[in-house]
Amino acid sequence: MARYTEIHPVNPQTRLVRKVVDTVREGGLVAYPTDSGYALACAPGNKEGLDRIRSIRQLDSRHNFTFVCASFAQVGPMAILGNNAFRLVKRLTPGPWTFILKGTKEVPRMTLNPRKHTLGVRIPQHALTQALVAEFGEPLLSSTFIRPGQDEPETSGWEVEESLGHLIDIVIEGPVGRGEPTTVVDLTDDYPEVVREGAGDVSLL
Repeated sequence: MARYTEIHPVNPQTRLVRKVVDTVREGGLVAYPTDSGYALACAPGNKEGLDRIRSIRQLDSRHNFTFVCASFAQVGPMAILGNNAFRLVKRLTPGPWTFILKGTKEVPRMTLNPRKHTLGVRIPQHALTQALVAEFGEPLLSSTFIRPGQDEPETSGWEVEESLGHLIDIVIEGPVGRGEPTTVVDLTDDYPEVVREGAGDVSLL
């Protein structure tokens, strides 16, 4: 059964954040709130964690996993950005966007789309998410927690813990943003192509 913990949404307690991050470093899987609903996260090199996310969400191998970053500076080592993509990502983040980009050699191959060698990149505007990534010291491998057959992400920590707590190591209770999935934008060709409309306003592209 998952450990269920409440962390302050505006001023996350360092002690509690460290406990969550220690679990991630030890190979654990966590469910946490973001500015666009709940997400699942593990360490980037954690194959078991990756497989657990795939199993819970019933994802196939073509799914683009997302690297959740604390700042724009963390994007460069893992993703290839053209000039237009660079300016767009910098302008729209932090916020409810996921950008599909070509991965660099620094990214574990198992986390990339096997055919396109792409990944998702995200910089949320959410104090708790930012605290987790900052404490971890590198991007978290993540996937929006949308249940199979559903279109919207989970928005309640206690409901996640009640129904799926046996599959997750820690569930963090905390408020989410609009409870609407991110807008997904493909920037692999350096120009924006909207893959999914969500919380990010596409008129800003």
